[in-house]
Amino acid sequence: MKHYRHLDTSTALFVAVLLVSNVAATKILILGPFTFDGGTILFPLSYIFGDILTEVYGYARSRKVIWLGFICAAVMSAMLALVGALPPAADWPLQDAYLSILGQTPRIVVASLIAYLAGEFSNSFTLAKLKVATQGRWLWLRTISSTLLGQLVDTALFVVIAFSGLFPNSLLWVMILSNYLFKCGVEVLFTPVTYWLTGLLKREEQEDYYDTQTNFNPLHLFRANS
Repeated sequence: MKHYRHLDTSTALFVAVLLVSNVAATKILILGPFTFDGGTILFPLSYIFGDILTEVYGYARSRKVIWLGFICAAVMSAMLALVGALPPAADWPLQDAYLSILGQTPRIVVASLIAYLAGEFSNSFTLAKLKVATQGRWLWLRTISSTLLGQLVDTALFVVIAFSGLFPNSLLWVMILSNYLFKCGVEVLFTPVTYWLTGLLKREEQEDYYDTQTNFNPLHLFRANS
């Protein structure tokens, strides 16, 4: 099996962005004309990393990274819930604060995990297919197109599953639209960075994978290039 110098680093950064975004998502904030959870500020970078992983290493390796991120996010959520449920020390006065910020409800956790899987796989699948269809041309078109789909799936699923029935429908639409426009805007803004990192990794790794024979089943995890 071919050894890659930067795949581990790219994977670690992807997972770190995902976990930090999930914690920051506990706050709903206003940034200019946008209303969204705090994780939205950083979360678009996970899609940029996903684009780069799929573009350079192929869908099969990206699929493994997506599942690794899912497992890490699930473990983090379970650990935060366990710590919150355990009785606090008698002289520790911050139990209510901990539960308010980190005591995510099961509904939020489920919404986050479902939206993440659906969005990331939609993004990676679309990018891989477009790369073959365009014969590797127009990277900007492929990254932006895959993000438009992936972020739409991710954002809509998360907001609807997490907050439907809790907030008025008018607010849900504002949250979906704000999240979606901001995330896609970040993708467009970072396109030059995506080009630079992708080119750098392709040269360093001597890899530019085309998914012509790939099994795109998200559950097919056992062979790196199948």
